[in-house]
Amino acid sequence: MKMTIHLLGRTYQFANLKEIMAKANEEKSGDQLAGIAASDNSERMAAKAALADALLSDIRNEPLLPPEEDEVSRIIESQVNEKIYTEIRNWSVAELREYLLHPKTTQPEIIRMSRGLTSEMIAAVAKLMSNLDLMQAASKIEVLTHCNYTIGQRGVLSGRAQPNHPTDDILGIKAALYEALSYGIGDAVIGINPVIDTTDSVREVMKMTKEVMQKWSIPTQNCVLAHVTTQMRAIKQGAPADMIFQSLAGTEAGNKAFGIHEQLLDEADDLIHRDGTAAGPNLWYFETGQGSELSAEAHYGIDQVTLEARCYGLARKYKPFLVNTVVGFIGPEYLYDNKQVVRAGLEDHFMGKMHLLPMGVDVCYTNHMKADQNDMDNLAVLLAAAGVNYLIGVAMADDCMLNYQSTSFHDIATVRELFGKHPAPDFERWLEDMGLMQNGRLTPLAGDPTLFM
Repeated sequence: MKMTIHLLGRTYQFANLKEIMAKANEEKSGDQLAGIAASDNSERMAAKAALADALLSDIRNEPLLPPEEDEVSRIIESQVNEKIYTEIRNWSVAELREYLLHPKTTQPEIIRMSRGLTSEMIAAVAKLMSNLDLMQAASKIEVLTHCNYTIGQRGVLSGRAQPNHPTDDILGIKAALYEALSYGIGDAVIGINPVIDTTDSVREVMKMTKEVMQKWSIPTQNCVLAHVTTQMRAIKQGAPADMIFQSLAGTEAGNKAFGIHEQLLDEADDLIHRDGTAAGPNLWYFETGQGSELSAEAHYGIDQVTLEARCYGLARKYKPFLVNTVVGFIGPEYLYDNKQVVRAGLEDHFMGKMHLLPMGVDVCYTNHMKADQNDMDNLAVLLAAAGVNYLIGVAMADDCMLNYQSTSFHDIATVRELFGKHPAPDFERWLEDMGLMQNGRLTPLAGDPTLFM
């Protein structure tokens, strides 16, 4: 593997693959904060040139975080199909990029080949891609998952109803949920982030969402996004949960900061398959987002794109129903402005799809970032063109509990209309029965939550 690159009359010397991977990233404030970013665009291009020539075997043979030191690395390694890896091990990263973008490369070929890749290889090829490349390659991959119902079909753009409330007031959550449903949002999941992470509170929210689903015969899934251990206690006490949730990091130490480890996830996986209220087989909901490892001081000098890819390597073990990156939630320390948020959203979606995950994106930003709602509109449109499985719907795009900006219920409905996309088939039939949709378009009843009151 080349460690020295001559470019435009200058010589660039890199110490190892970890440095090349970091400096080949598009500009990210998180990499700059960690002190691992390229010093300028010329060094960035030199790192990309070195990475382009690297073989896939070079990446596997020089682990950025050795498996003997990290359980996420061990999980990623254990998933590699050795037969397929042997067929592609001598490809360069540039050749992998060309293969993914070639018009004759089919979805079945990409799916098969992806099983021979590590998460670091997927991150490497993402660094060589333009935004349009990331969209084109991701659009080739359809990922179907089934909890109570199936989502992910081509031509479908699903939405998570996120009716959060600042005090977990049941009536307040219901009001926002009814608005979401009236716009046709909620086919991915009715998913609430609780303020109060106690067993009793989580159980009550689970119970309420299931009652609403049953009363109106809504073909969807419910989930309460508390810590996995709180959900486990609630489920053991009889709370009706269709799936179980947890945030993930890309290192063992990062996950320790989240209060989780592989054995705990295995226990939760066994519990939701045994005592959950959905048939499955896909019963997990994972959230990720670039920068979490750095914020936990658990990044080991690895860049945030590569760490994000490693999150997907961990998630893949549990065959989730939903995965999404909360792309701009952590703040400008990690993604400084609109350009970085858009890039990260497209990177994360591509890398998730390359892991064969049902990838969604919370198109969002915090109020102290150099971004605004127009930027979120732009990213939502780009992701819809790239074939994202679902987006997040929040009342008026303003989450009054988490205090950040996302996409609204009517934003998702508008993106569907713009691209001729539909809700999941079972959910669309329900909307038609409710008089909220006809011939693939919302009716004049849409947007009126009193229909459910």
